[in-house]
Amino acid sequence: MAWALKLPLTDEVIESGLVQDFDASLSGIGQELGAGAYSMSDVLALPIFKQEESSLPSDNENKILPFQYVLCASTSPAVKLHEETLTYLNQGQSYEIRMLDNRKIGELPEITDKMVKSIIRVVFHDRRLQYTEHQQLEGWRWNRPGDRILDLDIPMSVGIIDPRANPTQLNTVEFLWDPSKRTSVFIQVHCISTEFTMRKHGGEKGVPFRIQIDTFKENESEEYTEHLHSASCQVKVFKPKGADRKQKTDREKMEKRAPQEKEKYQPSYETTILTECSPWPEVTYVNNSPSPGFNNTHNSFPVAEGNGSPNHQPEPQVVQVLDNLLPTATPQDAQQWLLRNRFSPFSRLFTNFSGADMLKLTREDVIQICGPADGIRLFNALKGRVVRPRLTVYVCQESQREQQVKHENGDASANTFFVYHAIYLEELTATELIEKIAQLFNISPRQINQIFKQGPTGIHVLVSDEMIQNFQDEVCFVLDTMKDDTNDGYHIILK
Repeated sequence: MAWALKLPLTDEVIESGLVQDFDASLSGIGQELGAGAYSMSDVLALPIFKQEESSLPSDNENKILPFQYVLCASTSPAVKLHEETLTYLNQGQSYEIRMLDNRKIGELPEITDKMVKSIIRVVFHDRRLQYTEHQQLEGWRWNRPGDRILDLDIPMSVGIIDPRANPTQLNTVEFLWDPSKRTSVFIQVHCISTEFTMRKHGGEKGVPFRIQIDTFKENESEEYTEHLHSASCQVKVFKPKGADRKQKTDREKMEKRAPQEKEKYQPSYETTILTECSPWPEVTYVNNSPSPGFNNTHNSFPVAEGNGSPNHQPEPQVVQVLDNLLPTATPQDAQQWLLRNRFSPFSRLFTNFSGADMLKLTREDVIQICGPADGIRLFNALKGRVVRPRLTVYVCQESQREQQVKHENGDASANTFFVYHAIYLEELTATELIEKIAQLFNISPRQINQIFKQGPTGIHVLVSDEMIQNFQDEVCFVLDTMKDDTNDGYHIILK
């Protein structure tokens, strides 16, 4: 029997063998990738289209954000790895959000010893509801008159200055704060997730919301318009104590899972860190304030020029001002449009896209490239979508009708033509109708005392909010005016 003697191998021999083995293991890689190996889905799945770290410039790889916002509420344990956290909240309960200064020494010196402004919003996470957010919130306002979606708990908050809540923006609050001082804001969310579901299944089937915070610094005009930082998190809101029960249910379900299954899920954290996101798009509205000028005539108001008949409708008085991207825009113009409309994080992805290229993108394309939330926002901006008013009313002045009728009686060949003007209502209140009529007639709303609607047998019925809410869309009225004997004001009669 022959015995083979194994001699000790030198380090050089071992290293040489390992290199050869490694080179051999790499051989053949890429041979199966032909010209047709990639599909559009594969390209869109690349990290550059997923906003991962590889899509960022090299100098931003270790970027430290200037601020950090921490919601003091536990995250759900039933969320898979690499998915966004989900936090359950109780309706009406106060939750603390810690506003933390995360700047390095010398970073952003322009805000040292100065205030910044933060705006907190509760918005929809689901893209289907983002399309109809305005209608959804108005429907909630109608069902919950006098209530707000988001409130500040001012007595419990620390370090906030000049807190404000706009009556027309039920889901938004804002305040000033000093980053160098301890700041905690307590918020209350009063809507529950099931209020926006098509079918009522209970809290588990409710729609998710997003809590987003946008922070701004002062510009040269001392207005807080220069964006500094934005972050958001995903939440669901339950009836009181419902969030605690849901958290307990998720925890018990996870405990029953096999160890291998548990490894696929995130642990539950005691607090929720809001992650960086794009700033919320600001909506600019045309100024509806009445002109200070007033032309006092007897039972007749001067009407602004323009054809407002039902057959020729002017643009709504309350519209979103959109900077539309034209098909003729060059790639440079498209880049400027993205920056103006706060899509700068995606400008590098669309470097070589012209206006025509971007306008050809489908909704699915944009969502795949930018993600659900920003994708919906970009798609709506590309298509120039405008929110339509809730109620349209057409009005014609009585004195103008009388003048036209007299003219027609003297000229048998004249055709009957009454000029109507469109009034667009959003809040469906008597106060709003007075303001819109005053604007139409170029007078102050204070000079319109009351509005009446002519009823059966010629009676005058006082117009209330409830009456306006029951008006049919595109209803037509003839306006008559009656001088108030007690002051210099007028009464408006809808006939």
